[in-house]
Amino acid sequence: MNRLGAVLLLLSTLTSGYAYSEVQRSETLEPSPAQEKATQAVVERLGYGHYKKVTLNDGLSIQIFDHYLDQLDGSKAYFTQKDINRFNRFRTRLDDDLEEGNLEAAFTIYNLYQEKVLARLQNQLDNLEQFPEDFSFDTDESLLLDRESLSWADSEKELDQLWQKRLKNSLLSLKLSGKTLEEAKKTLKRRLENQLNRVSQTRGEDVFQIFMNAYTQLYDPHTQYQSPRSSETFNIRMKLSLEGIGALLQMEDEFTKVVSLVPGGPADLAGELKPADRIVGVGQDKDGEMVDVIGWRLDEVVDLIRGPKASTVRLQVIPANAADNSQTKELSIVRNTVKLEDQAAKKSIITLEKDGQAQRIGVIDIPAFYVDFDAWRQGKEDYRSTTRDVAKLIDELLQEGIDGLIIDLRNNGGGALQEANSLVGLFIERGATVQVRNADGRIDILGDPDRSVAYSGPMAVLVNRLSASASEIFAGAIQDYQRGIVIGSQTFGKGTVQSVSPLEHGQLKLTRAKFYRISGESTQHMGVVPDIQFPSLVDSNEVGESALEFALPWDKVQAVRHKDYSNLPLWLSELRDRHDKRTKTDPDLIFLNKQKALLEKTRAIKTISLNEKSRQEDSKRIEEEQLALENQRRKAKNQETLDSLNDLEEIKDDPNNDIELVESGRIIMDMVEVGQPAMMTGAASVQ
Repeated sequence: MNRLGAVLLLLSTLTSGYAYSEVQRSETLEPSPAQEKATQAVVERLGYGHYKKVTLNDGLSIQIFDHYLDQLDGSKAYFTQKDINRFNRFRTRLDDDLEEGNLEAAFTIYNLYQEKVLARLQNQLDNLEQFPEDFSFDTDESLLLDRESLSWADSEKELDQLWQKRLKNSLLSLKLSGKTLEEAKKTLKRRLENQLNRVSQTRGEDVFQIFMNAYTQLYDPHTQYQSPRSSETFNIRMKLSLEGIGALLQMEDEFTKVVSLVPGGPADLAGELKPADRIVGVGQDKDGEMVDVIGWRLDEVVDLIRGPKASTVRLQVIPANAADNSQTKELSIVRNTVKLEDQAAKKSIITLEKDGQAQRIGVIDIPAFYVDFDAWRQGKEDYRSTTRDVAKLIDELLQEGIDGLIIDLRNNGGGALQEANSLVGLFIERGATVQVRNADGRIDILGDPDRSVAYSGPMAVLVNRLSASASEIFAGAIQDYQRGIVIGSQTFGKGTVQSVSPLEHGQLKLTRAKFYRISGESTQHMGVVPDIQFPSLVDSNEVGESALEFALPWDKVQAVRHKDYSNLPLWLSELRDRHDKRTKTDPDLIFLNKQKALLEKTRAIKTISLNEKSRQEDSKRIEEEQLALENQRRKAKNQETLDSLNDLEEIKDDPNNDIELVESGRIIMDMVEVGQPAMMTGAASVQ
């Protein structure tokens, strides 16, 4: 669960006797008149401008109260039930407070929270000093990883036990990563001192933003209040005027988590950083000190990652599929701005064999939906856009003699809506492409009026969990028109439209509209479900709209009359049967399914052992299982087996080695054999 802007979980304590008197109290934070006025402005804007109509009443007050506590202490590591009882007087009055601009509850709760965090951190430092140099991690203790469903602790002593385990776990994780116990203690001390310093520097603006978002996120997770500093950072990012790595980050517990990568950005092009990876260290250039950033504020981590163009930043990350937090890897990324040419569509050809004959399947990889707005506004005839580039690539592929076409939208997070609309037009004669419903219920239908078609042959659209927004509009339209087959894994489910509304103090990003397919189905929450599904290695419980709390639901509006371009539904059963048979015999497809099963097994682990030998055995077992899977695949393909996963060579960027592209090509060949999926003049129909 997201802890946006909140100061986060910070390790553990060995001794009991948790006492505030040992810590110098921080200055009591208080709201400013500007924040009180901004509160009323946010309430007003949400009331008339948000897509979702919400009544601000006692029921919503209870939700805000619970969500605010969850944002601050979601793992229930600081507050006790006694503290919550003290706060209960605010439980049903936050609706009135918001309308009046009264922030007493927000700051009262936060001040006690900060006091407790500071005390826990100081106790951690004290207990770290007392931690035995010859300590042996040989007990049978374990630590529960996810505490969100637990009740609040009955006493401070109960929390003391939790923090004792957390300290042991932090030291053991550092020890398992290769440090001696003495080195682990030094690293942990620096981390705690940095966190103590940062928590003590918390500003009233931080409190205000956390509380306001505990309110705005109840409308939907994309509706956010941004303080003046956050607004400045947001606007800079939108203009791409600072160099970075092209990654969207958020806080999750004490870690900085990668939400998504900007298509064509430095991180995306480097190919090593993945969504759901957690950044634990940042280093500058090739040999700069790796700074531990666990527990840092998100804006401070971002500032550390940014730097001069063409310079190198090194990241230490816990991979999304790591067995535990001791498994880290280091990667390097060269900072740069996202360039149009890096997001541009690219073509390639995969060659497959069918009945002894070579079949050439064209592939067009579209990282993002882009348009050179400046050149377009200036009236330049040669401005670049996704649709224009794809049209040229299709023409080149047709001259090269392709037998089918794959539009690869994997990892495409969206972009310009007008480009998704016009790109559909390259494959249909004319017709509607998407419906947009605004907060007033009015529905606008966008479509392609051009009868010309760039490609009328058999085609597939390949998607995955990171295909979002404009990608889902395109894939959904191709599916609804039965113009091609959609293959891959269920898409992200981002089917809403946001706009930024400036305030006198900060700004408000709020959801104003929702996308619907021509079938009437929303892309929101559910995304696009492929006709033939591949196993996804991305955890849908962590990545995607359905993984976000308070996401707007899936629903339907009236369908738009449209033409069917094939009889694809009649062939699907046969196509799926053929694909299923290959999943039982093809070494790469078998590997993909088993790899997913192993990942799900690892993700199902809810507790972690504090026994060093047990942790080592668990890590070794998982690595051996991964190696066994890889070698099974290699044996089936008559390739040399590996002694270690470290011996894996980096796979060259060859579409013929991409099993998802290869299998998509096979499915296209099956389509050609089972039915003729070229454009046909079908009767207009409403599905």
